[in-house]
Amino acid sequence: MTQKGVSDWRNVAIVGPYLSGKTTLLESLLFVTGAISRKGSIADGNTVGDGDPEAQKRQMSVEVAAATTEYKGINFTFLDCPGSVEFAQETYNALMGVGAAIVVCEPDPNRVLTLAPLFKFLDDWEIPHLVFVNKMNRATAGSNESAGSIYNTVLQALKSVSSRPLVPHQYPIGQGDKLLGFIDLVSEQAFHYHPGAPADPVPFPESLHEEEKAARQEMLEGLADFDDHLLEELLEEIDPPQDEIIKDLKMELGADLIVPVFLGVAEQDYGVRHLLDALVREAPEPSLTADRRKLQKTGDTPIAQVIKTYYTPQGGKLSLVRVWQGTLTDGMSLNGVRHGGMYRLMGQQQNSINEAHVGEIVALSRLNGVQTGETLSPEKIDRELPRAPQLAPVFALAITPEKRDDEVKISAALAKLREEDPSLAWEQHGDTHEIILWGQGEIHLQVALERLRRKYNLSMVTHLPQVAYKETIRKPVESVRGRYKHQSGGHGQYGDVYLNIQPQPRGEGFQFSETIVGGVVPKQYIPGVEIGVREYLAHGPLGFPVVDVAVTLTNGSYHNVDSSEQAFKQAARLAMQEGMAKCEPTLLEPVVTIEISAPNEFTSKVLQLISGRRGQILGYEALSDWNNWDKISAYLPQAEMQDLIVELRSLTMGVGFFQWQYDHLQQVPDKVAEQVLVSHGNGNGKG
Repeated sequence: MTQKGVSDWRNVAIVGPYLSGKTTLLESLLFVTGAISRKGSIADGNTVGDGDPEAQKRQMSVEVAAATTEYKGINFTFLDCPGSVEFAQETYNALMGVGAAIVVCEPDPNRVLTLAPLFKFLDDWEIPHLVFVNKMNRATAGSNESAGSIYNTVLQALKSVSSRPLVPHQYPIGQGDKLLGFIDLVSEQAFHYHPGAPADPVPFPESLHEEEKAARQEMLEGLADFDDHLLEELLEEIDPPQDEIIKDLKMELGADLIVPVFLGVAEQDYGVRHLLDALVREAPEPSLTADRRKLQKTGDTPIAQVIKTYYTPQGGKLSLVRVWQGTLTDGMSLNGVRHGGMYRLMGQQQNSINEAHVGEIVALSRLNGVQTGETLSPEKIDRELPRAPQLAPVFALAITPEKRDDEVKISAALAKLREEDPSLAWEQHGDTHEIILWGQGEIHLQVALERLRRKYNLSMVTHLPQVAYKETIRKPVESVRGRYKHQSGGHGQYGDVYLNIQPQPRGEGFQFSETIVGGVVPKQYIPGVEIGVREYLAHGPLGFPVVDVAVTLTNGSYHNVDSSEQAFKQAARLAMQEGMAKCEPTLLEPVVTIEISAPNEFTSKVLQLISGRRGQILGYEALSDWNNWDKISAYLPQAEMQDLIVELRSLTMGVGFFQWQYDHLQQVPDKVAEQVLVSHGNGNGKG
């Protein structure tokens, strides 16, 4: 690939819902530009975009894949991004490094809602984007509607989920239920598709004259909203020249003011060359996208950002970086770390290079200690480039190594796993002592566990995490005696205590005090009493840690020879064992505050979902920055949260999401408590 100037580079993300055809579109883009001589297929697992074994197994993208090619003098780096909502963090991280995005969707108005979160992210970050309506042949096959009617219906549906105006760039040509080609609304030239070849210009189909004029007028009016001169021309019924239309398209797309819409069939390369032509003419140049980031200029100092981290079996760590300023050179030290090599990627293939300029996306090897999202420079700079927001974890599994000897390896392996995928999180739970792996859904965690096994030879046994139940008491007792006396030759053991036990207000925790008078329990033994009480409270009468209890040492006795701190500790445990059973112990469960966001057409279903899981609805309101979306606030028992995301996505076409945090403990209802105690092997406890 020849070296190009700054303006001759474009980097473009390919994004969209699962099954929309993103990886197939990448394959077509690479094929028609000559980067590959033969197209692979998803079914055969040999596409450039899905080289990862976990992707091939599921026939779906699970991480970002980069590929560079050249078309009409422009070098392109395409980033094929996962479509599943469970891997959205990958997509968001990648989008922070591109100059434009192609949003791929199917011609099904009923599925357009799945694009809403993606459009929201693109518009919030002012990332220029266009839409490619893929699989148009499937929409027309067997349909009684014309290709134009189907296209218009999809276009109207797309407008409902975009805060930016959508403008058609093409209009389909059909015959019966077959898709024949398209009309370019800029030049008003008609084209017919041909398998394996560029579309041929054909005479304008007069039968589509009115429909094409309406579509072209819609495009021009969308552009005229941001160009007074074009608006004047339209008012005076002057047909604007093509170069003026293209200039407006480039300017307004680059500023994320409009969203042009294209159509085609990626599997057959239909419409792909026209899409590339539009990217050449209209996609913003790297210098413009740098301005969009409001990057503080510091001369020619190289500045880059990591948008993806890989750990490869052969080469170790690879950092995919976007160059925002200056030139990166081979062997340069960035953030104090000298990288081990620079590469352009073609999926899994690495091609060594010596330098990379503004707008390029390249991979750097062995940048140890550098994380995804980090800003890189050989010099100290005074600001970090913005990172994609971190998605909150919503699904968890407890994991245990199959081999006990592997326990020492797990921390390092999980740290590397999280470097590759920052939407993963893990913790060693302080109450249950389980290792908890958090992520965005069940498939997300399955992929992570498969990588642990494949890359680090760590096989895991998994189960749903235990809920960190606690217990407390509802009734006080006084003067509970605990007497420990043991004689086995020589000095014996003797301790004697009287304790008052009473409940504390929720959240007050444990309190120990003493009211000893006259030295009936010598001061040196009182710490032993408190230790004995605390040790007992770690495992109360129902089998769980006890909270919100106050214990007072009121009386006791000792032996001059046989008493010891250890004896008084045992006496305290005996007193607690007898007394706590009389205090009406009750089970407590952790409760979280949760905020669920979803389209308002699903609000009633979400409210039912919360109520059906013992939740307490606190209220709901419209999201101020997202039209037709609501935010529902509630308290929810943590035990009811474990598969909540699965049902929420099922109810909301995959777009609903939530954030949560621990809030308080509350008493478990009696029937639920009985089930919990039985499942924990304590069916005789009283809830």
